[in-house]
Amino acid sequence: MRFALSMMMVLAIAVPAHAEVKIQEVTSDSGLTAWLVEDHSIPFVALEIRFRGGASLDAPGKRGAINLMTALLEEGAGDMNARAFARAGEALATSFGFDVGDDSLSVSARFLTENKDASVALLRAALVMPRFDDEAIERVRGQVLANISAEAKDPNDIASRTFDQIAFGDHPYASSPSGTEQSVSALTRDDLVAAHRAVMARDRIYIGAVGDITPEELTALVDDLLDALPAEGAPMPPAAEVTIPGGITVVPFDTPQSVALFGHSGMAQEDPDFFTASVLNQVLGGGSFESRLMEEVREKRGLTYGVYSYLVPKDLAAIYLGSVSSANDRIAEAIEVIRAEWAKAAAEGVTQAELDDAKTYMTGAYPLRFDGNGPIARIMVGMQMLGLPTDYIATRNERVEAVTLGDVRRVAAELLDPEGLHFVVVGQPAGLQSTPAN
Repeated sequence: MRFALSMMMVLAIAVPAHAEVKIQEVTSDSGLTAWLVEDHSIPFVALEIRFRGGASLDAPGKRGAINLMTALLEEGAGDMNARAFARAGEALATSFGFDVGDDSLSVSARFLTENKDASVALLRAALVMPRFDDEAIERVRGQVLANISAEAKDPNDIASRTFDQIAFGDHPYASSPSGTEQSVSALTRDDLVAAHRAVMARDRIYIGAVGDITPEELTALVDDLLDALPAEGAPMPPAAEVTIPGGITVVPFDTPQSVALFGHSGMAQEDPDFFTASVLNQVLGGGSFESRLMEEVREKRGLTYGVYSYLVPKDLAAIYLGSVSSANDRIAEAIEVIRAEWAKAAAEGVTQAELDDAKTYMTGAYPLRFDGNGPIARIMVGMQMLGLPTDYIATRNERVEAVTLGDVRRVAAELLDPEGLHFVVVGQPAGLQSTPAN
C-alpha cells in the first residue's frame, strides 16, 4: 500500500513542464464534452470535473449548505460508511479531492490505469449516492464551525469579509461560502440533499483528463460517472453590482500590526484588454520583488515585508485587490505610498523597461504551471469555463508578447482609480479612521 501511494505521488508529476500540451476535445454519447491530453507513457490518469455555480447557489437562508455538502462527499456513499469509503480508496491507491468556491465546485481524481473501473465506480458513488449520515454530518459540521470561529479571530479573514460586504452588498459574494455559526448550525440533512441537487447537475459540467486513457475510454467513463446526475441544477445568481466607494474602513482589532486589504472594481477575464491589465499588474504589484509597490513600500521605506496586487475576475463580478501589512504606527504611511503609486501608474503608465521585464517574467513562468497531470487537467477545465480555444496554451505567451506600451498606458488610465481605492484596515492603526461612505 505504501508503495502504491508513493507511486501515485510520483505519477502525479509525470508530465514535464516543457512538454507540449496537445488537447483533444471529445463528446460522450450523452452529449457531455471533455478535454483530453493523452499520454500512455505512464499508467496513470488525472481527472478534473467542475460544476459551475459553486457556493453562490446556496438557497436563501441556507448559507454554507453547499460547502458542508461538499465536505461530506467522501464521508460515505452507497452502501459504504465513511470508514469503508476511505478504505476502498486506499485499497485502490486512488485519491479524490472535493472543493468549493464562489463560482464552482471541483472534483479531482487520481488513479492508476489498472484500477480505473473500480476507481470510477467509487467516485460515481460519491457524486451520485452520497449518504449524508447523521454521524458524519455532525462531525463535519463541528469542523466547519471550528473553522468559522477561527476565521472570526483572524485579521486577514476579517479584512476579506469586510471588503466583500462593502463591494457586493446583498449578493452571495458578500458572505463567506462557509456560512455563519447560525446558518451552519441550522442546516438539516434535507438542506444538504437540496444543495447537492442544486449544484451537481449535468447542465454545468466541465471535464478535463490527462494521462493513460483513450478518447473512447474517456467518453465511456464520463457517461458511466455522470449519467445519473440531474439534468439541470438551480438557476445561476445574477451578476453582482460592484459598488466600492473610495475611502477607509477601520475594523478595531487588538494587534501590534495592521492588515489592510484595498481595491476597487476590476476587469473581466473575457475582456480583450485582460492580458494588458495582467501585464500592468505585474509591474504595479504582481508579486515580484521588482514590482513598484514592493520597491516603494518595502525596499525604500521598510514599511512592510510584502505588498501585492492582483486581478480577481469572478464569474459574476470583477474586482482589483491588493494587500499589505504594517505596524500600527506605519500603516497610514504605507497607504499613502500605495495610493500615490496607483495614481502615478494611472497617469503615466509604465516604462518600456518595466514592460519588457514583466513580459519576460510572465512568459517564462507560464510553462511552470504545467508541472503534472493534475495541474494540466485543472488548467484545461478553467480554459473551458472561460470559453478559451484548445490552442490557448500554445498561443498564450504570444498574446502577452503582443501587448504594447501604448496598450498598457491606455488600460492603466481606464482601470486604475486611485481616488476610488477603498482600504479595509484591521488593527489599531495610528492616524487612521473610517471615512463616511459615499
